[in-house]
Amino acid sequence: MFSKPIIELKYSNTNTYLIKGKKGSLLFDTGWAGTFPQLCRALGENKLKLQDISYLLISHFHPDHMGIAQEIANSGVTIVASDVQAEYIHSSDHIFEKEKDSDFVPIDDSSIRLVNVSESRSFLGELGISGEIIHTPGHSDDSISLWLEKERALFVGDLNPLYELDMHKGTQIEESWSGLLKLDPKTVYYGHAMTAKLTGKGVQTKQKSDNADTYALVKKIMKLIDKGCDDVTIQQKTGADKVFIHDVARMYLTHQNVSVQGILDRIEIKGK
Repeated sequence: MFSKPIIELKYSNTNTYLIKGKKGSLLFDTGWAGTFPQLCRALGENKLKLQDISYLLISHFHPDHMGIAQEIANSGVTIVASDVQAEYIHSSDHIFEKEKDSDFVPIDDSSIRLVNVSESRSFLGELGISGEIIHTPGHSDDSISLWLEKERALFVGDLNPLYELDMHKGTQIEESWSGLLKLDPKTVYYGHAMTAKLTGKGVQTKQKSDNADTYALVKKIMKLIDKGCDDVTIQQKTGADKVFIHDVARMYLTHQNVSVQGILDRIEIKGK
């Protein structure tokens, strides 16, 4: 069915991955509400369809990772949530309501299969996938990561990239990474940053922006946000596009201690 075991579906600002097992397949994360048609198109470009997906696993229930979950479920895919995520499944509903997002379809609890983290190996085994679901709090209390043993690959959602780890000493983020690195991963698939190939003892080279002007612009926007400036004021002072300012602000305000490069990674436009 799939030409390779891991397929990145490029259709939104959230990295989405389709993982092939011997007996089924797993979609890891989704995009923001309104991106369902783009997902279907991305599947088609890979000669796939929604019916090829068995389950949807969400790294955490923030709007940009679960926005089209129920639309996917309405097509016959079962949403999987771990026991540590159970109380957070509807945590983003109020955000879509506040934004008056008419594209958002709330998750129907009957569409969900709850799986205990401690029993995740058995669940993944049903799909012919060797690995486990791991609770990795830090970005949010409901954050989980997916570990694939054969590929030695980690899917970590919004857990801060390894190149930002020095900024998170003594935090849950460092603790979560400490546990993950003991698995000796070779590849890390992030929710927004670029996929990383690890060398040595889980070392990821710090990434650099190809555009110094964009780097400086993001840095200036972040400083203006810290000063309490609104979007209009920031646009007047920087000349930046309103959508770009909004994207920077959203990522800056929702990702604790994120770096400038981290912002650039997270707002990378997919599908270019």
